[in-house]
Amino acid sequence: MSSFLDPTAADSTQPVLLAGPCVLEGRVSVDEAQSIAEVIAELPFRWAYKASFDKANRTSASSGRGPGLTEGIDLLAEIKEKLQVPIVTDVHLPEQCAPAAEVADILQIPAFLCRQTDLLLAAAATGRVVNIKKGQFLPPADVVRAATKITSAGNPNVMLTERGSFFGYGRLVVDMTGLPEMQASGYPVLLDATHAVQRPSGSDGTTGGDWTLAPLLLRAGAAAGYDGFFIETPPEPLRSPSDGPNMIPLHELRPVLEQMLAIQAAL
Repeated sequence: MSSFLDPTAADSTQPVLLAGPCVLEGRVSVDEAQSIAEVIAELPFRWAYKASFDKANRTSASSGRGPGLTEGIDLLAEIKEKLQVPIVTDVHLPEQCAPAAEVADILQIPAFLCRQTDLLLAAAATGRVVNIKKGQFLPPADVVRAATKITSAGNPNVMLTERGSFFGYGRLVVDMTGLPEMQASGYPVLLDATHAVQRPSGSDGTTGGDWTLAPLLLRAGAAAGYDGFFIETPPEPLRSPSDGPNMIPLHELRPVLEQMLAIQAAL
């Protein structure tokens, strides 16, 4: 069992928090990671810093993708060493899994790739925690089946993440009633509120969104009993080459987290 998911660890009752920017942006990301750490400081979460070295799923071929595997892994290694924090990053191809796992504690399977068996098995082979984003097109039971591909390969370290389901064109909704079915699998289940407020292809060839709706989903998720949360949050979202409109500005983050903790404490 990964130390991040170890039920005997002192912080095992704290909710998981995967938080960081959508994509790495060179050296500036190192300083921004420190800013995120300062905002989250002393809050009772099991935090892992999240950033992608490549955003392969882009609406347009001209959209920014990030620094790539080699430079991205170096940046993540520097952030990990500086902040002493676990790292989570996306992988899109089987051959990315082993090099990414040299630094990342959690390998994340993007929603559109959650049924790709070769990718899942390559991620499983690293022994790292594998966080599977539920495809926007999947019912809850099917992402649980994807998780069994990881465990059948001998890796018990699995998390599942709800990130909304297609509700017609250009709209996502979060079905909270899917949570019990996913949790019944025994895997921790996270809520990704910032991707759930995307508007796919809704902004002239790019993905739009409305980040102001994400805190509402996070409060609802805290009340529903999710085991953790996924939040994309840079200092200046609209400067980001990816997902700017749906990321929570960093200066807005701490009150949101404190509200979530208060709701969980009330339960």
